[in-house]
Amino acid sequence: MSPAPAWRAVEAAHIARADELTAAHRERTARGERHPVEDFLFTYYSYKPAVLRRWHPGERVQLVGAADDARAAWRWYRPGEERGSLVVDGEAFRAEKALLVRGIRQILRATAARPAGYGCFGLHEWAMVYRDRDTRHDLPLRLGAVGTDAVVDAHELRCTHFDAFRFFTADAAPRNRSSLRRDDQTGDEQPGCLHAGMDLYKWAVKLGPLVPGELLLDAFTLARDIRTVDMAASPYDLTGYGLAPVPVERPEGKADYVRRQRGFATRGAVIRERLIEVIDRTA
Repeated sequence: MSPAPAWRAVEAAHIARADELTAAHRERTARGERHPVEDFLFTYYSYKPAVLRRWHPGERVQLVGAADDARAAWRWYRPGEERGSLVVDGEAFRAEKALLVRGIRQILRATAARPAGYGCFGLHEWAMVYRDRDTRHDLPLRLGAVGTDAVVDAHELRCTHFDAFRFFTADAAPRNRSSLRRDDQTGDEQPGCLHAGMDLYKWAVKLGPLVPGELLLDAFTLARDIRTVDMAASPYDLTGYGLAPVPVERPEGKADYVRRQRGFATRGAVIRERLIEVIDRTA
């Protein structure tokens, strides 16, 4: 049970943290500006800042006095045992979204059980422009088109994430160690992959009210940090946005990338386990 002053303070702190995380994006949107790195989490995943502002306590927490709150009109809440309280209706959510919850659990558990791989060096972004003069981002290539192609030619592509692989150019896809398919995703995902770490934010959003607000924002923060390194290691020149490159075409850049990759894998493992616990919890 959570008394009204206590849970309202937690909710207010959550909203303040969410607003701080999204402030720059919201300000750019108001000015009609775009950012090739920071806007990704709001465009690719299509989740608006308002999604992050909505705080849920998770299951089994009775919010005293919430029956008189706007929350009473939200889906997936029911009256709690305490008079005038509300509680997340995890049973109803799981019943309606059984396939989704089961699918998320499968991919999270499979990824957690697999050893992390650190040999891709972030070359997926390079493979997306390989021998193709139409780049995915309106940004210059820091090594030029010929230099970018040469980097791909000199490496084995080891991408394990389908949602990155599907954007490979026609010439790059056959160069990958394995041909990835959507229906094999559960068997391919591994915890060292930056995109698997970013997707933890997606899974947290999809699990809706089952996920406590702190966990949702932790997943978003991890995804934001990963995206920054993901683009720093890309072939694009982002110095105009204040982002120094991680030159994965050179040994020192590879070492730097792997060091950061390991750090993200460690952070991701904690969030992944917390999401699994959320799914496995019963009200």
